[in-house]
Amino acid sequence: MDATGAIWIFAITLTLVAGLVDFRTRKIPNLITIPGMVAGITLRTAVSGWPGAKVAVEGAALALALLLPLVLLRALGAGDWKLMGAVGAFLGPIIFLFVLFGSIMVSGLMAAFEMIRTKRVRETFQNIVILVRGFMSFGLGTKSEISLDNPKLLKVPFGVAVAVSTVACFWAARWSK
Repeated sequence: MDATGAIWIFAITLTLVAGLVDFRTRKIPNLITIPGMVAGITLRTAVSGWPGAKVAVEGAALALALLLPLVLLRALGAGDWKLMGAVGAFLGPIIFLFVLFGSIMVSGLMAAFEMIRTKRVRETFQNIVILVRGFMSFGLGTKSEISLDNPKLLKVPFGVAVAVSTVACFWAARWSK
């Protein structure tokens, strides 16, 4: 196995474990995310020296910077945010963007299935209208009735979407060679 393969194995393992824990508990603990980020930076550094460390830090920083507004708006959990930082550390900024895009697509599909399964399509679209109206009127800000803090709302385990997307990006990278 080459160094790139090892990095992928660690990233996939991290996301599968996080996805499983998120599916079961709807939380991704620091015990998974923080060591994952440290491992990503350490592994990249061990494999490629300072250039590897730079790629890992850039990937983690991009992930954390891009997703911080969603955490502050309570649209994304802090565990999901830190998991994406760890994925960025393992895979670097470019591949992280592919994983992020895939994760958003997968979580959107999961949300659509959950809305249909629970027969809450109308309620969900009403919440979207509230969110858009609030944004147009007042700009960005938390809306407690449609944030993660509302236990009545549907929530999907984003960690599962990240795991699916990471595996899909791995296979796409392998098939393109």
